[in-house]
Parts: sequence; structure tokens; C-alpha cells
Amino acid sequence: MRTTLTLDEDIGLALRDAARQSGKSFKAVVNETLRRGLSTGAKPAAKRSPFQVRARHLGWAAGVDPLKLNQLVDEFEVDRFLEKKRRDIGSS
Repeated sequence: MRTTLTLDEDIGLALRDAARQSGKSFKAVVNETLRRGLSTGAKPAAKRSPFQVRARHLGWAAGVDPLKLNQLVDEFEVDRFLEKKRRDIGSS
């Protein structure tokens, strides 16, 4: 099978060096190295249960007044309205 691989610089150099020292082709060294690595018999790690986050109520951050959140929303709406008006005036 013909395929293209992108190797890290250090891996490529090590494979070329091994090919040079052994007198084998680069292709042969790559195939032998892959076969050796795949035949180690290493099995995937045991399946773990999924990580779960246990949520807990932390309350409001210091300095946040929940009674003034509506005021903040109103300020955002006014800013958005004014920005839209500026764009409408600038485009006419």
C-alpha cells in the first residue's frame, strides 16, 4: 500500500540513520519499525468511567448585587440602541 506520512524531524532523522547503518532501504526500515511497534502486544488502557463534574452552588461573586442585574440589562439595551442609531445616521 502506498501512503504519505508526515514524520517529526527527530523520527525522520532516526529512521534515515537506521537505514544508513543497516544498509536497508528507508522503506524497509520504516516497515520493520512499525511492525516491531505494533507487535509489542500492548493493550489499550482499561476503560474508565466518564469524568463527572459535581456541581455545587457557590452563590454570587463578591461585589455582585443580584438586585441590580435588571439595571445592567437596561444599560446594555440602551447602549445597543444608541449604537444602532449611530450606524443608521452614519449610513444615510
